[in-house]
Amino acid sequence: MEKPIVTAAQMKRCDTYTIKQIGIPSLVLMERAALAVRDEILNALPIYLKHVVVVAGSGNNGGDGLAVARMLKIAGANVTILNVGNPDHASKEHQVQDHICQYYRIPETNDPSVLNDATLIVDAIFGIGIDRPVAGHYVDVINAINDSKAAKVAVDMPSGINTDTGEIMGTAVKADLTVTFAFNKLGLTKNEGQQYAGRVIIADDMGTYWIDEHESHSDQK
Repeated sequence: MEKPIVTAAQMKRCDTYTIKQIGIPSLVLMERAALAVRDEILNALPIYLKHVVVVAGSGNNGGDGLAVARMLKIAGANVTILNVGNPDHASKEHQVQDHICQYYRIPETNDPSVLNDATLIVDAIFGIGIDRPVAGHYVDVINAINDSKAAKVAVDMPSGINTDTGEIMGTAVKADLTVTFAFNKLGLTKNEGQQYAGRVIIADDMGTYWIDEHESHSDQK
C-alpha cells in the first residue's frame, strides 16, 4: 500500500487505535519516535553535538524531545533541556520522560539564553497539535531559535506550522531537518510548511497502524 499523507486528525486517530485497540503503549511509540530522531541526528549531523539544546513543550511532543535528550546524552552529546511549556499541563508521558532525564542528570532550564551558544537545537514544542496562533512566551522562544546559527531539527512538525495546511500560525520554527513520525503530514508538503521543514525524514517503522476513518467507525460498532 502506498503510504498516505495525513492530517492531524488522521494521525491522532491512528495513534489512538494503535494504543487502545492494538495495545502498543504510548511510551513505546514515544521511544520509537525518539530513536528515529536520535539516529538521524547522529547520522546526518554528528558535527553539531558540542551543545545540543532540546526545546521541550509540555505535551507529548515535548516528551519525545526529552527522550531524544536522554538518548543523545547516552550517545555522548552535551545536552541541555529548555522547558517552555506549562508544567501543570504536562502529559503523563512527558512526566515520565522528565523523571528519567532527572535521573540522568541532564541540565534543565527555563532561560532561553541557553540557545545563544547552542550548536544544535531540537524543536519539540508543539508537534502536530497546534490549532491556534502561537502567542506569548512561545513567540519569543521561536524567534530566538530562528535567530540562532545552530542547526535545527524539528520533531514531527516545525512548531508553529499547521499540520493540515502548511501555513504559519503567527510564527514558526524554520528547521533544517524534520523527522516526522509514521506518515508524512499534509502540512509538510504545501505552503510554507515545505520551506520551514527543511529536509523531511519519514520515520515509517514506528509500529503505528494505518486505519482510515471508515475502518475506525466500523471497528467501534
